[in-house]
Parts: sequence; structure tokens; C-alpha cells
Amino acid sequence: MPGSAEHRLVLQSRFDEVARAEAAVLELAEQHGYDATAQFAIKLSMEEAITNAIKHGNQMDPAKSVTVTYSVTENLARITVCDQGGGFTPNGVPDPTLDENLEKPHGRGIMLIKAYMTEASYSDCGRCLTMIKQRDCRLPEQA
Repeated sequence: MPGSAEHRLVLQSRFDEVARAEAAVLELAEQHGYDATAQFAIKLSMEEAITNAIKHGNQMDPAKSVTVTYSVTENLARITVCDQGGGFTPNGVPDPTLDENLEKPHGRGIMLIKAYMTEASYSDCGRCLTMIKQRDCRLPEQA
């Protein structure tokens, strides 16, 4: 199984839709040999990204959807989450680790995604988040 085609899911703006997307991506990750640590990172990041898209992007509007596009190969998982909201400036979110923000509920999801994924970048005025998880390089055993 050398690679994986790009897949696309359209989710309703409901939190119970998060698990459906996670299951689809994690099934491919498992098939491609991603270990439990990498699968946890993908699951946590997807949960945060999709939840943010539903809550903050789409403002819980049932008429709006969240699109998840993903592909998984033996070396790389790429997941893009797009909402239909008004967008935002990712750099404008306060740093949740600063003393003055410790008790504020915003920014932790973005921080977790950046910590657990190899790359995370926003596009379309903050409406789309592309996350990449690269598997650790495995060197051949030396004789």
C-alpha cells in the first residue's frame, strides 16, 4: 500500500460529527503503520480543529458545514479542515501560556495542534487549517 488517495468528508456543524472524521483518518493511519503516539496526535489535533471550526468558525450554525480533506501515506498524514465562517487572524489569538491569559478559554486548541503536529498552517483568511503529521524516520538496521 504505497499511498493513499485524497478523501473528503462534509460534516454538519454538530460535535457528534467529529468522531466520524477521526475514525476515517485513524483507520488509514493504522493501515499505514502509524504508532499509538502518532495516532493520538492526529486524533487530538483533529478534535480541536473540527471543534473550533464548528464552534468558532460556523458559530454552531446548522446551515453551515465543515469540510475535512485528508490523505495518509506511510510517511505523511495531511488533514485540512475548512469551515464556512467569517475567518479569523490566527496570529491575533492570545498566547494561552502567558500569565495574563492562563484563565482565558481561548487559544489552547491551536497551541495543542501546533505542539502535536509536524506542521500547521492556515489559509482562506483563517477558514482552513492544514495539519501535517510526518512519521518518524526509520533507519534500516545496520549489520
